[in-house]
Amino acid sequence: MNFQQLRIIRETLRQDFNLTEVANALYTSQPGVSKHIKDLEDELGIEIFHRRGKRLLGLTEPGKELAEVVDRILLDTQNLRRIADQFASRETGHFVVATTHTQARYALPQIIKWFKADYPKVHLALHQGSPVEIAEKLVAGEADVGIATEQLDKVPELATFPFYRWHHALVVPHGHPLLQAEKLTLEAIGEYPIITYHEGFTGRTHIDKAFADAGVVPDIVLSAIDADVIKTYVELGLGVGIVASMAYDNVKDRHLARIAVPHLFPESTTRLAVRRGIYLRSYALAFIEKICPDIGEESLRTMIQIQK
Repeated sequence: MNFQQLRIIRETLRQDFNLTEVANALYTSQPGVSKHIKDLEDELGIEIFHRRGKRLLGLTEPGKELAEVVDRILLDTQNLRRIADQFASRETGHFVVATTHTQARYALPQIIKWFKADYPKVHLALHQGSPVEIAEKLVAGEADVGIATEQLDKVPELATFPFYRWHHALVVPHGHPLLQAEKLTLEAIGEYPIITYHEGFTGRTHIDKAFADAGVVPDIVLSAIDADVIKTYVELGLGVGIVASMAYDNVKDRHLARIAVPHLFPESTTRLAVRRGIYLRSYALAFIEKICPDIGEESLRTMIQIQK
């Protein structure tokens, strides 16, 4: 048994049992991948995968239990390296934060500025993507911390913590009729074309649910992952914008007006997530505690332990 065999088992699950993709991901050959799997099965005396000819269809029952152990072994191997790095050099390292455009643009700048000032020798990489992509990076060990509003709390391999709570707001051109309404309703908003976030981003599920619960079918003429794009097309007169309230800047967005509508859309919670079982270096703990100051280091370490 060797680590390459274990990596192949893990990558086979990630690539949905496609051995060609496994070979590409691990920079090896497909026959070599197949041989490693067969050698491990022969050594253990079990079949790990169901097969149809040479094609893998899924995990056997012993394969399912083995896959969990493989994941823990490889995670702990990463942790060994992290522990060694932590005590060899506490002030240097590589720290990867995966987040969405909205969080990177509006919620994180001051925190990133603080981190770079306190840990100037740590290389910080900020990866932007969808909430699904962020979760995948965390589970795969390709990111240390993830920050998003959607998806993260639905992944059992992740421990999540509330970062901050917020509401959506409307943005409209100055002089828009909605600015004259005493108390806006979803029915009134639904009379206009709507520009908002793409599905799966920045609380879009809350927007859709609010309209559905009210029996209103919104005319969403444009969706984007970037609030700045939404505001650009609102300014061009293509529709009414629904954005995260913090995405409006009184100076930069002076050509638009913001309308607070906390009574129309549910409160959203942006969350910070880490992979359960991961060893966090001191600067990662400091970053998390800066964002979630009420957790405390001991509570944090307890919460990220792998749940049996």
